[in-house]
Amino acid sequence: MKQRLRQLFSPLLKPLESGRVGPSYKDSHRTVLNVVGVLFLFLANVSAVALVFTGKAGALIPVLVFLGIGGVCVIVGTLGSDVAVSKMWGNR
Repeated sequence: MKQRLRQLFSPLLKPLESGRVGPSYKDSHRTVLNVVGVLFLFLANVSAVALVFTGKAGALIPVLVFLGIGGVCVIVGTLGSDVAVSKMWGNR
């Protein structure tokens, strides 16, 4: 199942998986990336509820931004290699 999901999200994962793992990479970075992704998805849901209550089209922008950032973080955190997670954190 994981391989099929990796194939589905390969356009997102391929650019992040080229190179090598940064020198300061830790296993906890993957956990934190998943937690941050879930928090952004929660913010997207809160923004969607606000969109429904206000009915303003401008409230769609935060929903899309938070959904995009949260989705990328969760996808890379769960399906990405150590190199991809290291690139999300920065190779410092």
